[in-house]
Amino acid sequence: MGEKGKKFINEFKEFALKGNVLDLAIGVIIGGAFNKIVSSLVSDIIMPPIGAITGGVDFKDLKYILKPGVDGADAVTLNYGAFIQNVVDFLIIALSIFIFIKVISKLNRKKAEVKEEEIEVEEPKLTLEQELLTEIRDLLKKNNSGQI
Repeated sequence: MGEKGKKFINEFKEFALKGNVLDLAIGVIIGGAFNKIVSSLVSDIIMPPIGAITGGVDFKDLKYILKPGVDGADAVTLNYGAFIQNVVDFLIIALSIFIFIKVISKLNRKKAEVKEEEIEVEEPKLTLEQELLTEIRDLLKKNNSGQI
């Protein structure tokens, strides 16, 4: 293996072992599990009542037959019910992520405000000498500005 090959492998190792890549991998795994939960929520909890309201229609079964099945062959169909269910899945996932990000952002803002409050330091109190010198300085500035 040449010098370029070794350099490429070292760059790949550096990239693959960075914290961001590992965080992304963990996020993808958790996202997959979250997707299963949301799909179950939609198909098992949300869609049945909607189907009952629409007359007992199961959205998974909604389809438009383009070509009927002939001689044991399956019919060619547009499964728009499954599409509707996937759209509802997406909307719930998007809403969940939006709410999660808002909560995290709010918590981060509160942490930042607390840190800023901790950083604020009271101005040191001036000694009597410093106060008198400040008054003298201000009087001199006032007198000099009147003469110009």
